[in-house]
Amino acid sequence: MGSNRSFLPILSRCLLICVTLWSDPSNGLSSKSTRRPNIVLILTDDLDIAIGGLTPLPKTKKLIGDAGISFTNAFVASPLCCPSRASILTGKYPHNHHVVNNTLEGNCSSKAWQKSEEAATFPALLRADAGYQTFFAGKYLNQYGHSEAGGVEHVPPGWSYWVGLEKNSKYYNYTLSVNGKAEDHGADYRKDYLTDVLANRSLDFLQYKSNYLPFFMMVSIPAPHSPWTAAPQYQNSFNTTKAPRDPNFNVHGKDKHWLIRQAKTPMSNSSVHFLDDAFRKRWRTLLSVDDLVETIVKRLEVRGELDNTYVFFTSDNGYHTGQFSLPLDKRQLYEFDIRVPLMVRGPNIKPNQTSRMLVANIDLGPTILDIAGHDVNKTNMDGMSFLPVMEGKVNSSTWRTDVLVEYQGEGSPVSDPACPLLGPGVSECFPDCVCEDSYNNTYACVRTAAPSTDLQYCEFDDNEVFVEVYNVTADPYQLTNIAKTIDQEVLEKMNHRLMMLQSCSGQTCRTPGVYDTRYKFDPRQMFSSHSWRPSRLRQKK
Repeated sequence: MGSNRSFLPILSRCLLICVTLWSDPSNGLSSKSTRRPNIVLILTDDLDIAIGGLTPLPKTKKLIGDAGISFTNAFVASPLCCPSRASILTGKYPHNHHVVNNTLEGNCSSKAWQKSEEAATFPALLRADAGYQTFFAGKYLNQYGHSEAGGVEHVPPGWSYWVGLEKNSKYYNYTLSVNGKAEDHGADYRKDYLTDVLANRSLDFLQYKSNYLPFFMMVSIPAPHSPWTAAPQYQNSFNTTKAPRDPNFNVHGKDKHWLIRQAKTPMSNSSVHFLDDAFRKRWRTLLSVDDLVETIVKRLEVRGELDNTYVFFTSDNGYHTGQFSLPLDKRQLYEFDIRVPLMVRGPNIKPNQTSRMLVANIDLGPTILDIAGHDVNKTNMDGMSFLPVMEGKVNSSTWRTDVLVEYQGEGSPVSDPACPLLGPGVSECFPDCVCEDSYNNTYACVRTAAPSTDLQYCEFDDNEVFVEVYNVTADPYQLTNIAKTIDQEVLEKMNHRLMMLQSCSGQTCRTPGVYDTRYKFDPRQMFSSHSWRPSRLRQKK
């Protein structure tokens, strides 16, 4: 397990400060603080649910899902790491937090992000307004630690203890920012394997934190993101496993956006072999995640804190391996990329629950603030608290029926020398010249999940204004685009709803959807243009 160097002395000093604060009646905190619930958020990286991502996580399902509630309709606001993580932290859609991709130019952990959004993230509010001690360990935003974004010396506001990974997911040979000081790690499993290091740092926090204040702990794990490096004891697991051959595996997306249609079908044997190998490696990394979850939950139990602690488990986006002949990635509008696992256990949550009610990652911040007793209505968040859903206080007739999904495509300004026929404007290309992204892979969707309807409506920001619509009830693998056959009135209502959501902010993002019985069409909600759409000329760096 990982090294703890330089962290324990810092925790010990902070403990003294926390006890002093609690003992001082002038700070407004009292013994009532000890009764407020603790909160743990465990965030994975690229963990799907549609293609079996939870299979390697039996202990996680038992300790969190079976002990609480599992959401089957949990979606992300954008199927890419940095925009999605920004939505989790801010409770906002991408058109409001303005993080559009994983680059500094796309506002990922940029100075502009730090100035405009970081001080109002839900952890900052938890610490400043709700009196929580807060702990972060793992991957933050993809460009965190960049020299043009303050380096590893920058500690985002809101964190009492900070162990942030420099830049993107790795398992070995990385740098951590430990409360603003660089800590370099090598390739020795016993002290450097990142998933285990994060588990150990979490245990350190639980041991040395103040027992007089509630805590929030966010553990952001690299798995199962590439480079898919498994712990030594798991390197031979799942040797016969292959990516699932679902109906949308290795088939041509003939009625979809041009980027999907350009994928070669059937895939070459080498491509299928590559994605099967990657699939196995992803699952192997998740075995250490399962160990981490067990370690944290069991420690909370031993400390007598589990019964008063909410534990969330989710992912920043889904993933695909061969669906519609796309080899490996996320970024697309389909269920496998936008739907994620979400399980929660905690006080007043009955065990063995499954909910089909629609939630999104923009709801995590409002829900956690609600648990802490903070008035979510005083924030500018677009999401809503699903605490009443977990406690059984609302039903599907009064809950929301749709959410927005938005993505800005990226492309290279020059042609890939290996694939000159594709021309400029594409990116994330594989050796067989199948590309996973492009400038005009820029889209927005209304994802509806109502008692009567399970529908996805999407528009692309391209010259065609290409539309894709799926009846997910009848067509769960999204094989048939019904945009040309669905009732015209439905298309018009969904188009109006999409425009309204693309321009929403705060409370207006929570108005009734088309399939909500409270929905009323208001012509004033129509706009002449989609205000969220950024320039398609932004270049990938």
